[in-house]
Amino acid sequence: MRVLDNPSSRAYARVTGLLYLIIALAGGFAILYVPSTLNVPGDPAATFANITAQRGLFHAGLVGDVVMMMAEVLVCVMLYFIFKPVNETLSLAASFARLMMVAVMAAMLFFHAGALALADGTVPLGSFSELQRLELAGLMRHIHDAGVWIWQLFFCLHLLLLGGLVIRSGLFPRVFGVGLMVGGVGYLVDSVQMFALPHATTLAAVKLALLGIVSLSEIGFALWLLIRGPRAAKA
Repeated sequence: MRVLDNPSSRAYARVTGLLYLIIALAGGFAILYVPSTLNVPGDPAATFANITAQRGLFHAGLVGDVVMMMAEVLVCVMLYFIFKPVNETLSLAASFARLMMVAVMAAMLFFHAGALALADGTVPLGSFSELQRLELAGLMRHIHDAGVWIWQLFFCLHLLLLGGLVIRSGLFPRVFGVGLMVGGVGYLVDSVQMFALPHATTLAAVKLALLGIVSLSEIGFALWLLIRGPRAAKA
């Protein structure tokens, strides 16, 4: 594909921006919408009853996960080559951090599959009662959800590095870089709050504010890549 031959070209940036927006749409659907529709906090039986009744939506969420992860792998590589001339070490580190995030997301699907198999009764565990199977399935769902706390750590590191590269490059508006760095800390705050301080309301408010900043910055950066592309590099 000739469009991928020149990482400094507008065509290359537009493909990167398009993939970034695909991640935002697929991720928003699979990570936010589907769980909010199907999950019933503290009630595994009701959750799996919802999954059984809306199996199509559940499978659509899995498709969204796969689309998002495939696009993430491509974006990892393409962002590396865009910012490689700025600082090769930092660009590679940012790429590895994002790729680690994708690896954790992929591992989370194993627990997803295990929970569903237990709830459906497709795993031969005759010594377990139905209630025990549901409780074990609920535990696997909890482990799956806890994976979010882990991948957010890698994503926070990626955003800090990417934001710094955006600022140093001069290829894109500095406000995007600042927003990525400041708002990206929200993922770290969310992991700490959900794991250790779930009842800290002030911390939750700070987290939401930071995540709002980084969401706007990421969407703005993706749209700039798609519509404007990089500025001419300075000598």
